[in-house]
Amino acid sequence: MSFDSETLAGWAKTPEIEIETSRGEGAPVHRTTIWIVVDGDAAYVRSVRGPAGRWYRELVANPVGAIHASGKRVAVRAEPAVDTESVSRVSEALKLKYEKRWPGPTASMLLEPTLPTTLRLYADR
Repeated sequence: MSFDSETLAGWAKTPEIEIETSRGEGAPVHRTTIWIVVDGDAAYVRSVRGPAGRWYRELVANPVGAIHASGKRVAVRAEPAVDTESVSRVSEALKLKYEKRWPGPTASMLLEPTLPTTLRLYADR
């Protein structure tokens, strides 16, 4: 399922969000601040630490999580973005949204090892 347009618009203009993850049902919940980009009717996240990022590892192991932004919690389900076109569009969206404000971290998000950590988010209802 996709997200409503209000949620996507909010995420598109919010510089940082918190993602909520856990290793699995009954495991402790972990929250950390990350970046999010919107491409059309889709939302994407990518790990600046590549596959070593804790939230990324947890979301791959247990693809159910939540996004916290603007006082609102939205349940999400994550799937790897495996097609090169989506990954390229996410890279462009990251540059557009973050490069001027945070050039160093943005450059890290565009390195080859981070590209496979691109995840598409779906509404989990």
